[in-house]
Amino acid sequence: MQEHPFSTSRSARYFTLGAPAHAADLWFVCHGYGQLASRFLERFRPIEAGRCIVAPEGLSRFYLTESPTERRVGASWMTREDRLHEIDDYVRYLDGLYAMVVPRDARVTALGFSQGTATACRWTAIGSSRVDRLIVWGGEVPPDLDLTDTRVAERLRAAKLTLVFGTRDQLFTPKIIAATESRLREQKIPYELVPFEGGHDIDEATLRRLI
Repeated sequence: MQEHPFSTSRSARYFTLGAPAHAADLWFVCHGYGQLASRFLERFRPIEAGRCIVAPEGLSRFYLTESPTERRVGASWMTREDRLHEIDDYVRYLDGLYAMVVPRDARVTALGFSQGTATACRWTAIGSSRVDRLIVWGGEVPPDLDLTDTRVAERLRAAKLTLVFGTRDQLFTPKIIAATESRLREQKIPYELVPFEGGHDIDEATLRRLI
């Protein structure tokens, strides 16, 4: 048996709050595992005024439950199966979306939540798009992202990096936070650490502080 990868075009979707055409402040927000972009985007209505917020959706959708009466759907950015091709696919997808919606001279923030933190970090580090600010919320800079790579480190230094975590987050634990900070300090990548009282969620008061 031989495996044969090949590229093919497919349809993707994204949702927006505000109009991107003339936005000076534009945010890309990447949802977590099992979420849909439209529902995730609702969490950003409190900061909609004065900016455009774009929520791309992971390319892989699936049923969250097997119940025939409630077949809720979620999306994922990738799995461990054929992961390198999936990373290439979503970085290319986000670069294409950026080229289509971002006005010239707009200030761009990329925010990733949970599984979406790895997506936002990889896109910022290895994509072709310029990201001015990177917010890693309830997740980590992915351990397999090579921070010793000069280009990767320079891209992350150029993006104002903020790590946001809930003090009661059972997934993004103090151990993970410490490991992430250690990696960043080793490569002299500056960052801001923003804790809040809460769990694995988007906290409205903290979100307002970030703007």
